[in-house]
Amino acid sequence: MERTLIATTAFGLEAVVRREIEKLGYPVEKTENGKVTFTGHEDAIAKANLWLRTADRVLIRMAEFTAADFEELYQNIAGIPWEEWIPVDGRIVVDAGSVKSTLTSVPAVQSVSAKAVYSRLTDFYGIEHFEESGPLFPIKVTLLKDRATVTLDTTGDGLFKRGYRVQEVAAPMKETLASALVQLSFYRKDRHLADLCCGSGTIPIEAAMLARNIAPGLSRKFLAEEWPCLSPEIWKKARQEAYAAMDLESELNIEAVDIEPAAIEAAKANADAAGVGEDIRFTCMDMADFKARGERGVIVMNPPYGERIGDRAEIDHIYEALAGLRAAHPDWSLFLITSDKSVEEALGEADRRRKLYNGRLEACYYQYHGVK
Repeated sequence: MERTLIATTAFGLEAVVRREIEKLGYPVEKTENGKVTFTGHEDAIAKANLWLRTADRVLIRMAEFTAADFEELYQNIAGIPWEEWIPVDGRIVVDAGSVKSTLTSVPAVQSVSAKAVYSRLTDFYGIEHFEESGPLFPIKVTLLKDRATVTLDTTGDGLFKRGYRVQEVAAPMKETLASALVQLSFYRKDRHLADLCCGSGTIPIEAAMLARNIAPGLSRKFLAEEWPCLSPEIWKKARQEAYAAMDLESELNIEAVDIEPAAIEAAKANADAAGVGEDIRFTCMDMADFKARGERGVIVMNPPYGERIGDRAEIDHIYEALAGLRAAHPDWSLFLITSDKSVEEALGEADRRRKLYNGRLEACYYQYHGVK
């Protein structure tokens, strides 16, 4: 049976997520701020969770309707066939949100929605008390201008939790954003890529996983895998296909550089956990000493800045080093994300800018294209 699914994402990454969904072969219904709606059968739930690199979650859209009062809200939610998804022992958690809607009380929306779900299941199973000892079913009711969207979360822990981050450093970047930065750069697996402030190694690791075509969710479990309504076969088949799709033959040229020995140690450990430790060259040094290898390579980096972890002297040193690299290697392209607005004073006007969010911090992705 075909389902309507929603891939949620950080603001600014909707187009990247849309491309990933279309690459998987699923038709996109619409793209909105923070989410991409698409359609697919039950196997799409498994494949989307396994393969989406830049999305946050995969939700099932259970219903969409107008709800200007609590009676409308209750009746529409009670009309959803929850018994098709939730078994008699299912654990139910209902969350809610309301923006520019008549129903302004979020706790009331949450309470009424939960009562409607339990009413439907009580009528179907013929019991009043639910043990709720089985798998978890997180339901979200979102009201926007009196339009309600009801979803069921299939992911559980966010998709950025790949499972390979075994060592941390200060201000780590989410894996989903790191993958987006790589995909928005000129990197291809036949080119060189360098991250000169690698920290815990997230950018080079995501680049290697992309080049090797390693499904980012291959080493973790998802909430919907525990649901009896979904056949275990769809997950088994999706994983088998993912293993078969890996590129283990191509030669990669990816470098991870950082001035801090602890960062290099963490990056190595994380890369090994991700299965790409041998695909990345790790070097502890000042980026000013970096020598670019090959032609038309790319530098993708997340330097320390502002509210993150940098001080002005450190930032100025980074810009000076990058200006030197651009002068020495004009065919290389530079991509860096930062909230520091003095970038272009130091490096010149960027060829492109893209507003993104690093966590809750608004940032800009500056793109300097190499000479062709």
